[in-house]
Amino acid sequence: MIELLAIARQFSGSSTAVLPLGNGLINATYLVTTAAEPFVLQCINAHVFPEPEAILTNLAEIGRHIDSKAPEAVELQIPRLIQSEAGFDSVCDDRGRIWRATRYIADTVSLEVLGNLHEARQAGFALGHFHRLLSDLDPVRLKDTLPGFHITPAYLANYDRIQPTADPNRISKDCSSFIERHRVFADDLETAKRQGLLPLRIIHGDPKLNNFLFDRDRQKAVGLIDLDTVKPGLLHYDIGDCLRSCCHRPENDTFDPDIGEAILASYLDEAGHFFTGPDYDYLYAAIRLIPFELGLRFYTDHLEGDRYFKVEGPEQNLERALGQFRLCKSIIAQEGAIIKLVESLLGKTA
Repeated sequence: MIELLAIARQFSGSSTAVLPLGNGLINATYLVTTAAEPFVLQCINAHVFPEPEAILTNLAEIGRHIDSKAPEAVELQIPRLIQSEAGFDSVCDDRGRIWRATRYIADTVSLEVLGNLHEARQAGFALGHFHRLLSDLDPVRLKDTLPGFHITPAYLANYDRIQPTADPNRISKDCSSFIERHRVFADDLETAKRQGLLPLRIIHGDPKLNNFLFDRDRQKAVGLIDLDTVKPGLLHYDIGDCLRSCCHRPENDTFDPDIGEAILASYLDEAGHFFTGPDYDYLYAAIRLIPFELGLRFYTDHLEGDRYFKVEGPEQNLERALGQFRLCKSIIAQEGAIIKLVESLLGKTA
C-alpha cells in the first residue's frame, strides 16, 4: 500500500489513502483520497492492452469532442484524465507498469442487477446517449486499443487451436458441444461489416451494467466508466453486450425480455435517428452473439489455465462459460419474440 500511495502522490501530492474500487476483471483500480477531491487510480493491464498510450490518446480525444458540445446537449458524465504533477497523462512505476488517474464521479452507485424497468430504461438511455454524443466523431481519429476485441471468428479460431491440446481434465463436454452446435453464427456481424451493411462507429466496448453510474436514488443514469475499450467498432457489439449483462437472470441464466424491451426502446430514443435498416436487421444477431462470444472466451481461458480473466478458483471461468451458454440458449429459444420486438421498435422510430 505504501507503493500505491507513492504512485498516487505523483498525481496529487496531498493523497492520503488508497483503497480498492470496483470488481473489474482486467485492471487494478483504486480510489484515492486527497485533501481536495478524490480520484480514481488505475494500473493499465499491459498483458491485455499492449499499447497503454492508445488508451490515454483515446480518452483525451473523446473528452475534447464531448467538451466541444453545448453543455445542455451532454447528459452523461465521462471520466476525464488527470495529469500528473509533472504534466503527463500517466506515470510509470519501477516495474514498468503504466498508471493513470481519472476524475471520480461522486454521489453515484453502480449496480450488479437491475431492480426495475425504470433502471433498465436509464441504462438504455445512457448507452444510446453515449453513442449519440460520439456519432459525429470520425472513428479514424481513435486508436484500436485492443485489436481483435469482439471479433468472434478470431476467438473461435483461437479456441480451435487450443482445444485439441488442452488438459483433458479441464475439458467440458457441455461447453464443447454448445460451441460446435452454434459456431455457424459466429461470423454474422463481421460478415455484415465486410459487406458494408454495418459501418464502423465509435463504441464503448464493455457496456456491462456495472459500468453505468446511477445517482444515489437510482433514478437516473449519470455516468459511463471503464473507457479503455473505446475504439472504432460495431455499435451492435455494445448493444449485445449491454443486453447480455442487463437481461441476464442469474438465478437460472435466462434472458429477461421485458428488460430487453425497456433497454432497446430507450436506447433507440437516443440513437435511432442514425440507425439504418441493416442496423435493425442485425439487432437479434447481436443479442444472440455476445453471450456466445463471452462464453467462448471464458471457456478458452479456462482451457489455457486462466491467463486472461481474474479468477478466485480453478473452476470459475468454466462456471462463467456455462452460464453464458445457458443465457445464449435462452435467447435462441426466444428468437421469434425478440425479432417481433425489434420490428415493433422500428415502427416507432422510423
